[in-house]
Amino acid sequence: MTTIRLAHDTDGPAIAALIAKVFAEYEDCPFLPAEFPELAAPASHYAVRNGALWVAEAGDRIVGSFALYETWDKGIFALAKVYLALDCRGNGIAADFLSRAEAFAAERGGQALTLWSDTRFASGHAFYRKHGFQQEAGVRQLHDVAKTVEFRFCRPIGAGAR
Repeated sequence: MTTIRLAHDTDGPAIAALIAKVFAEYEDCPFLPAEFPELAAPASHYAVRNGALWVAEAGDRIVGSFALYETWDKGIFALAKVYLALDCRGNGIAADFLSRAEAFAAERGGQALTLWSDTRFASGHAFYRKHGFQQEAGVRQLHDVAKTVEFRFCRPIGAGAR
């Protein structure tokens, strides 16, 4: 059984392990903890940004993470740390995360959701499109060790799956 809860700052190492496993699914996509300093206190990191971080647990293992924070543009909330263990995909956990995050943003006056996603994460892009996100033109490069290039997705709050 999988349960979803708000993250604690002590979840950082388990979230880092989850991200490392997801990155390992892709060629030339190394995980370097130094590139994720927010994992030292992940719940606090998002809380001070008018956001939250949720985790999915299966037994004593964190199998998913999903964060949300308000951007500098009032009413625009960004999704982040969207990761799900391979054996947990396709069973509604990501949709549950998204529903919680959208409700959280709406309660705070949110008008739109946005996110950046690595161009390699095609299954994630399909999930976003299924849930009403539109891919915007262009990409951004992070200049990190994995040579990450990302697409941007956006949708109004309440648009949901079409």
